[in-house]
Amino acid sequence: MPRRPRPPRLPFPFTAASTPVTVEPPADKRRTGVDFETDWARSFGARMARLGLLEGVLRPTMQLLAAPDRRGLDRLHDLAEADAPQPVIFAANHHSHVDTPLLLSSIPEPWRHKTFVAAAADYFFTSRVRSAASALVLNAIPIERTRVSRRPADDAAALIDDGWSLVIFPEGGRSPDGWGQPFRGGAAYLALRCKVPVVPVHIEGTGRILRKGKRRPSRSATRLTFGSPMCPNEGEDSRQFAVPLERAVAALADEVETDWYAARRRAHRAETPALSGPEAPSWRRAWALGDRGPKRRRSEQRRWPDLTS
Repeated sequence: MPRRPRPPRLPFPFTAASTPVTVEPPADKRRTGVDFETDWARSFGARMARLGLLEGVLRPTMQLLAAPDRRGLDRLHDLAEADAPQPVIFAANHHSHVDTPLLLSSIPEPWRHKTFVAAAADYFFTSRVRSAASALVLNAIPIERTRVSRRPADDAAALIDDGWSLVIFPEGGRSPDGWGQPFRGGAAYLALRCKVPVVPVHIEGTGRILRKGKRRPSRSATRLTFGSPMCPNEGEDSRQFAVPLERAVAALADEVETDWYAARRRAHRAETPALSGPEAPSWRRAWALGDRGPKRRRSEQRRWPDLTS
């Protein structure tokens, strides 16, 4: 069957003008990744929709799936009861995609409903539909993990200056083996730039629910431990401040594994176990992590109380 001839192209100004041969054509503007616009996600309608999703969907789902035990919220009372509560940066370890909704549904007022998330552009903003869903449900803004980009930092700083709090995972990605990764300087940089405190948070148990590489979630108990707000010392830069921030999250992890007093004593002696685990072959690291796995948690749940003491 013969092909139909194409209709003649309408001349300018009915169509876009052609680019002269001697002029380099402008690059097409990307609508995904770090260039995705998220300002609309802070509009009144989007905020109301997100409030309903957070309280009506995410929070009950996390309660059913993760049964979170939230501790350390009393450490935020001074900030929450101030005459004008300031925005803060919640910096947490990262083991699972469950971390974000679990933390968002656990942050107390007055920050819970005015918080945004720094999310990886190469994962959450790969298509227009996925980008829109991330911006609406999580109030996420895209950041780049592979290189330093000024625009995401400027966008995050502008939101913090406007009174929004930030959820960020300084490791830059989920743990590949259950142990932590070194903290990057993003949270420390924004704390210095915007002059806001950082609240260290340790999340335990989400790796059992949906670890990296796993597709179907499993129910498991979790624990979120909020630490005392931290501010950089005079003369500290972002790299220097990232070190005590990582130690603070490690101390919270130690508190979960032992108790508050023992963890405080180890932190005072600078003997807190590192989040990154032992420097050893993978089998040795997996063996060292074994007592934190789901078998231990299930055995703790089945253990009968000791009534003899």
